[in-house]
Amino acid sequence: MRKYGLIGYPLEHSFSKKYFAEKFRNEGIEDASYDNYPLKSLKEFEKLIKEEKELSGLNVTIPYKQEVIPFLDSVDTEASEVGAVNVIKIYRNGDKIVLKGYNTDIYGFRESLKPFLNRKISHALVLGTGGSSKAVAYVLGQLSIKVIFVSRIKKPECITYEDINEEVIDTTMLIVNTTPVGMYPLTDNKPDIPYHLLSPSHILYDLIYNPEQTLFLKEGLRRGCTIINGLEMLRLQAEKSWEIWNNPD
Repeated sequence: MRKYGLIGYPLEHSFSKKYFAEKFRNEGIEDASYDNYPLKSLKEFEKLIKEEKELSGLNVTIPYKQEVIPFLDSVDTEASEVGAVNVIKIYRNGDKIVLKGYNTDIYGFRESLKPFLNRKISHALVLGTGGSSKAVAYVLGQLSIKVIFVSRIKKPECITYEDINEEVIDTTMLIVNTTPVGMYPLTDNKPDIPYHLLSPSHILYDLIYNPEQTLFLKEGLRRGCTIINGLEMLRLQAEKSWEIWNNPD
């Protein structure tokens, strides 16, 4: 039995286990399983890899997309450039174990965003500076869209939420929320941006998929914005993960 799973903490919000269970059932895949592995600390990571001897691959979510990299033997080019990993392929040869990291968030975000792009989008606000924001910024850079990072605290090469004024909103037609603000169960929260300045020309993309419409997206919808949630990105990155795990390289 090939085993796959998700590491992160907490994992009550996880999409992956249900998605892969349905995939295996619908596609008649009977020799694979997928489980959640909620790790309170990455100190538990090496033990998991050694004890779960049939484990062939992992997805990685908050808060370990950056922190897991030192535990890996190698990282592919895109994940290395982004500085974040959300997929681990596990190679086993007797007692020898080799771990390689990948980033399928790049593929998932790029392919889910492409249908909505237009010539008006030259700048984007990226809310948050964690592992997911790095994949988002990497894709936007590939698409020649200038990124402005937004953080709650002052950081180099970032603005704060207090800095988002009318001029910023008028010049950034794409706003991407990469933070967990508004995610289930804390659905009454939303990023602190001046929603009253939004127009129908804006696109709001929330990487959150639970709930399907966060307050962030609802505020955009009220003002005629195009809204996108993270569900299609997750589906795309999950399929790319499966492709990586089953590629006989």
